[in-house]
Amino acid sequence: MNTIMIIDTDKTNIKYLTELFKLEGYKTIEFSNIEDAFKKLSEKKISLLICDIDLPELEGVKFIEKVKLINSLLPIIIISNQKNIETAADVIKKGAVDYFSKPADVNRLLVSVRNAMKSNHIENGNSKHRFKAVNMQHIVGISDSIKRINEMIEIVAPTDARVLITGKNGVGKELIAKWIHEKSYRNEGPMVEVNCAAIPNELIESELFGHEKGAFTSALKQHSGKFEQANGGTLFLDEIGDMSLSAQAKVLRVLQEKIITRVGADRSIPVDVRVITATNKDLIKECRMNNFRLDLYHRIAVIIINVPSLNERAEDIPVLIDYFLEQLSQEYGWPVKSIEPQAVFALQQHYWSGNIRELKNVVERLVILSGEIITLTDVVNFVSPEFNLDRVYR
Repeated sequence: MNTIMIIDTDKTNIKYLTELFKLEGYKTIEFSNIEDAFKKLSEKKISLLICDIDLPELEGVKFIEKVKLINSLLPIIIISNQKNIETAADVIKKGAVDYFSKPADVNRLLVSVRNAMKSNHIENGNSKHRFKAVNMQHIVGISDSIKRINEMIEIVAPTDARVLITGKNGVGKELIAKWIHEKSYRNEGPMVEVNCAAIPNELIESELFGHEKGAFTSALKQHSGKFEQANGGTLFLDEIGDMSLSAQAKVLRVLQEKIITRVGADRSIPVDVRVITATNKDLIKECRMNNFRLDLYHRIAVIIINVPSLNERAEDIPVLIDYFLEQLSQEYGWPVKSIEPQAVFALQQHYWSGNIRELKNVVERLVILSGEIITLTDVVNFVSPEFNLDRVYR
């Protein structure tokens, strides 16, 4: 039986959570004293930690850092009276799997607990999968749009609803798709990704649905397509707006009938796949131009998540910079570099045509080429030839 540790000084809240988790089949141990909790944490196997960080001795995110030193793989869910987006961003950045403002929504809390258990494979002890889940990049940001996207993921992930993710290149559509899969009940199954724009039209059907040996000239052996490979899990069709009309018709049939037919085959194969799609195109416009099937659009766009460009959420740039600085320091094995406020402000004014992907590349360039502290001069010299300092201060 999985054990949840609850740390809270509110006895009423502890009793409520204990009874709630007992009904879900979990065992709980409760603490109001931090030192006692840490002693038990080091000597007893805990599956999940739920903590009220409003306790004065916790000192916010330092508590999470201390827990991670004891058990780096332990999932942590934070509950707080603070309805502060910055606080939520800080605790998620430090390694918490979720953050709730009091009073926590019961249904969402239970979903988060189940997903924390599943995504870390605590129930079957699969440490390899746990390592992947813990180290998967978070959706970093403090803007209202990122908060709404995270809330949408929490609501949509436990369902089997098809999701269409829209936004420009580099905004993080693939990361959102991964988190939807990771927080779903399918997370123990495969997540198969297909970049529809990167596959020639004449090969897309073979890639998606597979082919039989001899189906065409280069078909030297039988091949399972992406739908078969994703059976029991999630299929992510990136840049679906670039898919040929012929392939669109066959994808529509799969979504309707939940069966696929390999190229050159007579028999059908049943598949159980959740389909998540993404595009940087306006699919309604593409439908009007007869480049995309309207009936397929209505099939894939049950839930639409629009990801704004980085230029539309400049308040997220300082948080992303800090995140990338820490991430890159780990990758290179270097101390974490600091960055001057003027340099951060200048980066907020820059036009990011490549969005988050471009920002990460720029931060990596600055980490490599700058001194111990990244300065405004470094930004001017190393961001891009188009960087205009006059635009920053005009």
